[in-house]
Amino acid sequence: MSLSIRNQLPGTVTSVTAGEAMSTVKVRLQGGQDITAAITTDAVKDLGFAEGASVKALVKSTEVSLATGPVEGISIRNQLAGIVTDVATGGAMGSVKVSVEGGELTAAITKDAVEALGLTSGSSVVALIKSTEVSLATA
Repeated sequence: MSLSIRNQLPGTVTSVTAGEAMSTVKVRLQGGQDITAAITTDAVKDLGFAEGASVKALVKSTEVSLATGPVEGISIRNQLAGIVTDVATGGAMGSVKVSVEGGELTAAITKDAVEALGLTSGSSVVALIKSTEVSLATA
Protein backbone atom coordinates (compact mmCIF):
# COMPACT_ATOMS: atom_id res chain seq x y z
CA MET A 1 0.00 0.00 0.00
CA SER A 2 1.25 3.49 -0.83
CA LEU A 3 0.74 6.40 1.55
CA SER A 4 1.02 10.15 1.07
CA ILE A 5 2.55 10.37 4.55
CA ARG A 6 6.27 10.91 4.02
CA ASN A 7 7.15 11.25 7.69
CA GLN A 8 7.68 7.60 8.64
CA LEU A 9 10.05 7.12 11.56
CA PRO A 10 10.94 3.54 12.58
CA GLY A 11 11.00 2.61 16.25
CA THR A 12 10.15 0.13 18.99
CA VAL A 13 7.20 0.25 21.40
CA THR A 14 8.44 0.85 24.95
CA SER A 15 5.06 0.96 26.70
CA VAL A 16 1.31 0.85 26.13
CA THR A 17 -1.16 2.45 28.53
CA ALA A 18 -4.67 1.34 27.60
CA GLY A 19 -7.85 3.19 28.42
CA GLU A 20 -11.48 2.47 27.58
CA ALA A 21 -11.45 4.28 24.23
CA MET A 22 -7.92 5.63 23.77
CA SER A 23 -4.42 4.40 24.57
CA THR A 24 -1.02 6.00 24.67
CA VAL A 25 1.82 4.16 23.02
CA LYS A 26 5.38 5.26 23.75
CA VAL A 27 7.93 4.54 21.04
CA ARG A 28 11.73 4.78 21.09
CA LEU A 29 12.75 5.95 17.62
CA GLN A 30 15.84 4.44 15.98
CA GLY A 31 17.66 7.72 16.59
CA GLY A 32 17.12 7.37 20.36
CA GLN A 33 14.35 9.97 20.79
CA ASP A 34 11.03 9.09 22.39
CA ILE A 35 7.65 9.87 20.84
CA THR A 36 4.15 9.22 22.16
CA ALA A 37 1.10 8.37 20.05
CA ALA A 38 -2.47 8.64 21.31
CA ILE A 39 -4.45 6.08 19.30
CA THR A 40 -7.64 4.12 19.83
CA THR A 41 -7.52 1.10 22.09
CA ASP A 42 -9.14 -0.88 19.26
CA ALA A 43 -6.15 -0.03 17.01
CA VAL A 44 -3.73 -1.21 19.71
CA LYS A 45 -5.58 -4.54 19.90
CA ASP A 46 -6.08 -4.92 16.14
CA LEU A 47 -2.40 -4.24 15.37
CA GLY A 48 -1.11 -6.23 18.35
CA PHE A 49 0.99 -3.42 19.77
CA ALA A 50 2.91 -4.42 22.88
CA GLU A 51 6.26 -3.59 24.42
CA GLY A 52 9.04 -4.57 22.01
CA ALA A 53 6.94 -4.40 18.83
CA SER A 54 8.56 -2.78 15.80
CA VAL A 55 6.48 0.12 14.48
CA LYS A 56 6.63 3.16 12.24
CA ALA A 57 5.47 6.51 13.57
CA LEU A 58 3.51 8.28 10.82
CA VAL A 59 3.02 12.06 10.90
CA LYS A 60 1.46 14.18 8.16
CA SER A 61 3.62 17.16 7.17
CA THR A 62 0.82 19.59 8.04
CA GLU A 63 0.91 18.29 11.63
CA VAL A 64 4.60 19.13 12.19
CA SER A 65 5.21 22.57 13.70
CA LEU A 66 8.69 24.03 14.03
CA ALA A 67 10.36 26.12 16.73
CA THR A 68 13.88 27.47 16.95
CA GLY A 69 14.44 25.73 20.31
CA PRO A 70 12.76 23.53 22.92
CA VAL A 71 9.38 24.92 24.05
CA GLU A 72 8.32 24.71 27.68
CA GLY A 73 4.91 25.24 29.23
CA ILE A 74 2.91 23.55 26.45
CA SER A 75 1.21 20.17 26.31
CA ILE A 76 3.23 19.03 23.28
CA ARG A 77 5.68 16.44 24.62
CA ASN A 78 6.94 15.21 21.24
CA GLN A 79 9.80 17.62 20.60
CA LEU A 80 12.47 16.31 18.22
CA ALA A 81 15.63 18.35 17.71
CA GLY A 82 16.94 18.58 14.18
CA ILE A 83 18.65 20.57 11.45
CA VAL A 84 16.91 22.12 8.43
CA THR A 85 18.21 20.51 5.24
CA ASP A 86 15.98 22.24 2.68
CA VAL A 87 13.40 25.02 2.46
CA ALA A 88 11.02 25.61 -0.45
CA THR A 89 8.39 28.35 -0.34
CA GLY A 90 5.51 29.31 -2.56
CA GLY A 91 3.02 32.14 -2.37
CA ALA A 92 1.47 31.05 0.94
CA MET A 93 3.11 27.86 2.18
CA GLY A 94 6.57 26.43 2.73
CA SER A 95 7.97 22.93 2.85
CA VAL A 96 10.81 22.51 5.34
CA LYS A 97 12.85 19.29 5.43
CA VAL A 98 14.41 18.53 8.81
CA SER A 99 17.04 15.91 9.56
CA VAL A 100 16.50 14.29 12.96
CA GLU A 101 18.61 11.55 14.46
CA GLY A 102 17.55 8.36 12.70
CA GLY A 103 15.34 9.94 10.04
CA GLU A 104 13.97 12.94 8.21
CA LEU A 105 10.77 14.95 8.66
CA THR A 106 8.96 17.36 6.39
CA ALA A 107 6.95 20.24 7.86
CA ALA A 108 4.36 22.08 5.78
CA ILE A 109 4.15 25.52 7.42
CA THR A 110 3.17 28.97 6.25
CA LYS A 111 5.62 31.07 4.25
CA ASP A 112 5.19 33.75 6.94
CA ALA A 113 6.38 31.28 9.60
CA VAL A 114 9.42 30.31 7.50
CA GLU A 115 10.35 33.99 7.24
CA ALA A 116 9.53 34.88 10.87
CA LEU A 117 11.68 32.02 12.17
CA GLY A 118 14.48 32.77 9.69
CA LEU A 119 14.59 29.16 8.54
CA THR A 120 17.34 28.30 6.10
CA SER A 121 19.37 25.21 5.34
CA GLY A 122 21.53 24.52 8.41
CA SER A 123 19.15 26.15 10.94
CA SER A 124 18.66 24.31 14.23
CA VAL A 125 14.99 23.57 14.92
CA VAL A 126 12.73 21.51 17.12
CA ALA A 127 9.85 19.64 15.49
CA LEU A 128 6.72 19.81 17.65
CA ILE A 129 4.16 17.03 17.15
CA LYS A 130 1.05 16.49 19.30
CA SER A 131 0.53 12.89 20.42
CA THR A 132 -2.91 12.85 18.80
CA GLU A 133 -1.25 13.58 15.44
CA VAL A 134 1.03 10.51 15.53
CA SER A 135 -0.34 7.35 13.95
CA LEU A 136 1.42 4.00 14.23
CA ALA A 137 1.81 1.21 11.72
CA THR A 138 3.43 -2.18 12.02
CA ALA A 139 6.98 -2.13 10.71
